[in-house]
Parts: sequence; C-alpha cells; structure tokens
Amino acid sequence: MKVLLASQAIPGHFNPMTGIGVRLKDEGHDVGWYTGRTLAGKLEGLGIPHYPFDRAIEHTGDNLNELYPQRAKLKGPMAIRFDGERIVASNVTNFFEDIRDVQQQFPFDVVVVDNTMFVQRLVAVVLGKPVVSFVPIGNMESDPLVPPMFFGFAPARTPAHKILHAGARLVSDQFVTKPARNSYVRQLRGYGLHTERGKPITDEPYRWSDAIIQTGTASLDFPRRTVNPKVHYVGALLPHRPGGTASPGTAAALTADARQPTSDGTYRRTVVVTQGTVDNRDPAKLMVPTIEALKDTDSRIIVATGGAGTEELRRRYPQPNVVVEDYIDFARVFPFTDVFVTNGGFGGVLLSLSYGVPLVTAGLNEGKNDVNARVEFAGVGVNLKTETPSAAAVRSAVDTLLSDPSWRARAQEMRGQFEAEDSVGAAIEVIKAAAGSGGTPAV
Repeated sequence: MKVLLASQAIPGHFNPMTGIGVRLKDEGHDVGWYTGRTLAGKLEGLGIPHYPFDRAIEHTGDNLNELYPQRAKLKGPMAIRFDGERIVASNVTNFFEDIRDVQQQFPFDVVVVDNTMFVQRLVAVVLGKPVVSFVPIGNMESDPLVPPMFFGFAPARTPAHKILHAGARLVSDQFVTKPARNSYVRQLRGYGLHTERGKPITDEPYRWSDAIIQTGTASLDFPRRTVNPKVHYVGALLPHRPGGTASPGTAAALTADARQPTSDGTYRRTVVVTQGTVDNRDPAKLMVPTIEALKDTDSRIIVATGGAGTEELRRRYPQPNVVVEDYIDFARVFPFTDVFVTNGGFGGVLLSLSYGVPLVTAGLNEGKNDVNARVEFAGVGVNLKTETPSAAAVRSAVDTLLSDPSWRARAQEMRGQFEAEDSVGAAIEVIKAAAGSGGTPAV
C-alpha cells in the first residue's frame, strides 16, 4: 500500500502523525510525506521520503507574524477571522495542486491529510482517491448540542445559554468564518464543484473523508446528538520516539536527577508550565505568572519556553527550584508531575492526560479556549478563561487541584482510557479500511 501523509508545517499538526508514518513504514508499506521544507531534516531522520510544498505557502509557528505583520495586532474573533482566510483557506488550491503533482511521482493509494488543509473534497472528487482526515485538535464537526467554535463555551445548560450560543453561532457564520468559507467556495468553483449554503467550512473534512482519525477520546469531547460513524477516536497520538529518545522537536532534555525532588523532600510537588511553540514570545502571559506564583514555595517549577527568552528567564529567576529550558522531554517529566500549567495546545493536553496529570489552562487564541472548555467540562482541570492570568490566580488554581484528590482521580481515569488501546495501531487500521473502500466518502 502506498500512503501519502500530508500536513501543515506546524509541529502540533506534524508531530502526532510521525508515529503513524513510522509504523506504516515498518510494516512494509510505501510512505511519502507532503509538508513544508522546514521539516525535511525530521523526515530524513524518520526515513520517510519528503515531498515539499511548492505552490503552497509554508506557515510555521515562527513565521506567521513575519509573513503577516498585521496579525500580531489582532485578538479574539478578528485573529480567528484573519487566520481562517489568510493562513488556512487561501492555501487550499496550492495544497491540492501540489498533491496532484506528488501523485505523478508517488502514485499513492490513500492520502492521510491534516484536516486543516481542507483538500479532502478535491482529492476525493477530482483525483478519486480515498481520503483519511487526521484531526490533531478537538472534534470540529458541528452538532446541535456542541457550542459554536472559537468562543470557549461549554454546552448550554439553560435557555439563556442556548440563546447566547445561537447568537454566537450567527456571529461565527456571518463574520468570523465567512471570509474563509467564501475563499474556499471560490476555489472549489474553479474545479466545477459547488457547496451547500449554510454548511460551516469546518464540517467539510468530516463530509468528504472516507474516515476521520480523531485524536483524543470521546470523553474529552462534548456530548453530541448525532454520532458520525466515520469519526474514530484513537486516544493520544504522541510524537514518534526513536529508541526511547526525546520526542521530535526536543532540542534539550532535562536530566532525571535535575528534575527529581531532592532527597530531603524539599520539593513536595512538581509543576510544569509552557506556552507552547507558537504563542511563546511574551512569557509574561503564563510562564512568568506561574513562576511568580510558586517561586517561593516548596514546588519544583519546570518551565519549557519553546526556545523563546530562555536565558532571560534564567537570569530573572535564579531560584534553585526554578528550572528553565528551551524544550523538555515531557514523556520523561510527566510521570512525576503534579500539575501541568498550559495555554491549551491540544497535543500538550492529551500528553498530560495520558499520564494522568490534571491541568491549569489559560489560553484564548488559535482555538485554545475551546480546548480549555473541554478540559473544564471533563473535570480534569481548572480553566482560568484568560491568556494573561495573575500570579494569584495561577497559585489558587494549582492549590485547588492539589488540595482535592478528585481532580487527579479524574485525570487518572482518563489516562486509563488512553492506555486501553494502541493509538497508532488503531489509526493504521482506519487507514487500511479506507484504502480498501475505493474512495467514495458518504456525504
């Protein structure tokens, strides 16, 4: 079987797919990967042939504000509106034409595509190939019981909440996501394809894929009135770890003895904090408040900066209980972590829960508020509902999680769900079934 993996050049979208690519290759399948040139070295290390972006603009966590200087000034719905049109939708035709060219070099049997590339319909209809969508974020498919995206809402419990959600859904459809949808519709028309009115653009991957590999578990999603049989929750798909070494993207890992509590018990608890690798340029948002909240306590604070401002934070916080690194190997740290403080990247949330670690979340942009609403709804963390919490708010949230064992118990229960299945194996079974379907997704 020839399998083409296709992903954005963003670590949070690329890394969770690496285990799938390596397992397919190890099973003897022919695997290629279409993604940005910045990931060429990682693919070489994985032994997977690379088909780089040609027409497509390569967006990474490091270059978004360089490519679009105006983006840095946008917040909330305006930022989502801009990203949807300029970063996501505008690349659809470029992605598809690149993939059509790749097909000439690598005649794939099935394509496993990052759902945010929105080429599913073009590949399925124009190329006639089976399509599997890979969703590295929360389930984006609309449903009457699921709150509108990008507002950070939990499911409506009262008539007033239902009215609020209806208004927000209207704002989303008519303002936030409308430019992206209009761009997508125009590009489809260029191939003689037309879309139904009133259908959100975020539903397109779910309608035009033969199957959907959904990271996470149904218990981390909101209740749904309609269950899409094409959606397969496979648990936490973590980055491939060759030979038990640090996961892809890790430039430095803390040594075990540097992280463990001291022998005399000075550090009773360990708290890990990160702002990820995209929204990490301003440490005052979350990293600084967390350090300030806990620097004079009996907690070991491990800070992963994502490569931004590491030395400055080290100089500012020389306390022995504060460890600051560009990157850490979370898989080695989480087994003895008590609380994870994060802005809500979905991959980090899944990794934390796969070790049964409860969370404090504080993030609003790039859909993180929706992730954090799911964390709160599932009862596995405290959602601060801001991207700039005070030190007092962080300390109160950490104390809340540590003072009540039920938080960790619920996180441990979810850990059991992650451990119950071979996530990579489950994803590969989905791909094999789709490849044998002949490429005719039911819509």
